[in-house]
Amino acid sequence: MSQLYAAGTAWSNAAPPSCDCLAHRFGNASDRPHRSPKYPSDMTDAEWAGVRDLLPVPGWLEGRGGQPEGYCHRQMVDAIRYLVAGGITWRAMPADFPAWDRVYAFWRRWRDKGLVGELHDRLRDRLREAVGRDTEPTAGIIDAQSVKGAASVPAATRGFDGGKKVNGRKRHIVVDTLGLLLAVTVTAASVTDRDAARSLLARLHQRHWRVRRVWADGGYTGQLVVFASSVLRIALTVVKRRDDTRGFTVLPRRWLVERTFAWLMRSRRLTCDYEGRTDSAEAMMLWSMTMVMSRRLVWSRH
Repeated sequence: MSQLYAAGTAWSNAAPPSCDCLAHRFGNASDRPHRSPKYPSDMTDAEWAGVRDLLPVPGWLEGRGGQPEGYCHRQMVDAIRYLVAGGITWRAMPADFPAWDRVYAFWRRWRDKGLVGELHDRLRDRLREAVGRDTEPTAGIIDAQSVKGAASVPAATRGFDGGKKVNGRKRHIVVDTLGLLLAVTVTAASVTDRDAARSLLARLHQRHWRVRRVWADGGYTGQLVVFASSVLRIALTVVKRRDDTRGFTVLPRRWLVERTFAWLMRSRRLTCDYEGRTDSAEAMMLWSMTMVMSRRLVWSRH
């Protein structure tokens, strides 16, 4: 895991520029014009103050090679937030952001090196601390969501969900009791919830070993319960609807993960799966959740 972004700010004795990102302080972004926030997806100064210290330190600043970046990190993050929130294509990036291919290169590097995952996890830990929780959760809720796949989704990673009548992909997530993402994986829609849950719970156990109970719906019964208990030491508890229930009803625990899906669907880029690769779809979900958490972090301080 790379160092915290805030560690780099102590290395300079120069007068601070108009932007305090590391690309302005130490890179080649000092000649780029300052951009004033104007879109609803742009970070406020309060959000940037909370996000800036959690950004990973660039490799070139740690002596691991690479050319000093020439674009402001705040502008790059705002550009990605605009794309995720608005559901635009990369080439439709507004002119007041850096060129679309530079934003895409930044996004792709963060996807491939796991940097967006680092930022997401640090924001989640900071938010849990802000509401009086331990950074490591002990319980979670698992569920899946099928979404239509755009023409850009290749046949190799798409399928048909017979139950939901959806041709596309399926998002499998585990959230904590606050509704924050703990683990996510994207598969073809034809993959069953139980099959995907094996690898997802294994990933959850590797990253959050203190989780000992996970609530689920009726699609996660059978041998999966035995596997989770005997191999992962996780008690998988199925919360079922009563047979005499009619219409919509809020089920204990399960509503938390449904609320998380509702948060994600506010990002228009996620209303349909447009990504050519499943790891790109996962990265878009992480970026969407960073927007949710950065705003909640500001609210928690007031």
